[in-house]
Amino acid sequence: MPIDGEVPQISVFPVAALAVVLTLVPAVAGAQIYAWRDASGTLVLSDRELNAPTKIYEVPGAPSYRTTTATTADGRPAAAPRFDDIVVAHAQRHALRPELVRAVIQVESGYNPAATSPKGAMGLMQLMPATARELGVRNPYDPEENIRGGTAYLRQLLDRYEGNEQLALAAYNAGSGAVDRYGRSVPPYRETRDYVKKVGLKAGAGTGSRNKVVIYKSIEIIDGRAIPRYSTRRPAGGTFEIIRR
Repeated sequence: MPIDGEVPQISVFPVAALAVVLTLVPAVAGAQIYAWRDASGTLVLSDRELNAPTKIYEVPGAPSYRTTTATTADGRPAAAPRFDDIVVAHAQRHALRPELVRAVIQVESGYNPAATSPKGAMGLMQLMPATARELGVRNPYDPEENIRGGTAYLRQLLDRYEGNEQLALAAYNAGSGAVDRYGRSVPPYRETRDYVKKVGLKAGAGTGSRNKVVIYKSIEIIDGRAIPRYSTRRPAGGTFEIIRR
């Protein structure tokens, strides 16, 4: 959904063409139609927002259009990456960049839900036992619970440090007490500084102040699926939506 009054930047196409396409798409009473055009010009129409990889179908007689509902035969949605649906859902719930959550998981556990650190951190986002208890995470090795708790914790840290991702990541690694002891800056621990750098590189831009971050959402079509992409770089082609600043 657009944030702070931002409106999705959607290309204009002929009304007559839209009318033809809509006659080919099963109607839903009172439903809103979402339209996205990928970089190659293919238009995707859906009765819901696309927040996860979704199987799409050709529209007979309209080769440059795709829909998320089959128009000629039944079909099942393509399987999403193993944890990405969970990542996107909880990232959106806490107004986090999905890239940031993915990067934390990659650096913390290498996407191994059974990972345990020598210090006792557990699961995908390496929650410490005390942190897991505070967040109500009963089974830190369950991907859904772990990501739910980890994203909630990241949100708490971002709020504490006014949206500064570098400080939030430093606190995630070394604890907020360490960050505060060094004047609300990244502590001079080699491990922590390496951690902040690694996660920042994998997550892309956006590690400074909240007001400097602009996230763009676009749609890419790959192997019959509409894949939502999130980036801090404005897409070179197609339509896009500004998620948050």
